[in-house]
Amino acid sequence: MSQSPQAAPALVGVLYDFPQGDGGALFEDALRLGLEQSRRSFDRAIELLAVHARGLPSGTAHEVGRGFEQLADAGVLAVLGPSISDNALVVLPLTGERMVPCINYSGGERTRGEWMFHYQVGSLQEEPVVLAAHLAERKLSSVAVAHDHSAVGRGYAEAFAQACAGRDIDVVANAAVSSLAEDLSPVVRRFRAASPECVCYLGLGVAARALATSLSAEQWDVPVVANSSLMFGYARKDWRPGWEGWTYVDTVSDANPARRALAERSARSAAGPIGVAAYDMGRLLGEAFERVAHLTPEGVRHALEEVKALPAASGRPGTVMGFGPWDHGALKGPFLVLRSWRNGKTVELDQ
Repeated sequence: MSQSPQAAPALVGVLYDFPQGDGGALFEDALRLGLEQSRRSFDRAIELLAVHARGLPSGTAHEVGRGFEQLADAGVLAVLGPSISDNALVVLPLTGERMVPCINYSGGERTRGEWMFHYQVGSLQEEPVVLAAHLAERKLSSVAVAHDHSAVGRGYAEAFAQACAGRDIDVVANAAVSSLAEDLSPVVRRFRAASPECVCYLGLGVAARALATSLSAEQWDVPVVANSSLMFGYARKDWRPGWEGWTYVDTVSDANPARRALAERSARSAAGPIGVAAYDMGRLLGEAFERVAHLTPEGVRHALEEVKALPAASGRPGTVMGFGPWDHGALKGPFLVLRSWRNGKTVELDQ
């Protein structure tokens, strides 16, 4: 069906919850690629409307909520974002109040709801299991844990403690630290006194930088593992040396054929987890537009629930994505990948 020039565009909201160094260009370019990849018979132009809000931890919940309301008032059919679990939890009740479907791309499963879908760029519940299994495989039997003093950090720490207990790994020291910490030397000294075989960081990532600089200042060479927060290294090249040799959880695999296909179209989109996620979410939403029977937010919500088993560009080979009426988590299969920062590059590890 040809695109009608008289038809109003399908309006899609993009809600950013932290400052974008490129103004959102990478995300939106990859999102458009995904939307167009899925286009077959949908006969309207798709227009993106972006709102930039400064959410938690450095901003406020109020600003994120106001950003979502602004998009709902503009008449969007769906919203993509937020990306941080704390902010997705703010938006969660608003999606029901305004009856606008939203796909957040945080790590928190509890962000899901009747109107809130979830594309897992990490997982508060599953990453700790992957990390504990990795420590057990390396025969590291004791660990000191630094986690952000936030809902995200506490969620990670609780799941990690349970995963360690199931593998006979002792958590010998624990510290809740500021999400915006700049110096963790006192924490590092206390950890060192407990003589752990390794250290683990769990949080949003800013404090991981502080942990790295403090370990260096204290001249303590100890194995370190971390959650998906070290994906910050894709954007912050200056942080990579401090994380040299650290093992962390990522969501992109060099062996994924869908990601390789994306790289042929846009190397920049395929280079890191955010571009890959934006492309996949574009494909999910594009497939919903192909299926929608009633072009309203509620119609789009129902159509998203009909999208099944799309090969995902995120994750290891075999990862697929889709939704259902009671299943609002997109990724199924081996979507978490272990990687390490080495010589300024991210290297995939065997799993």
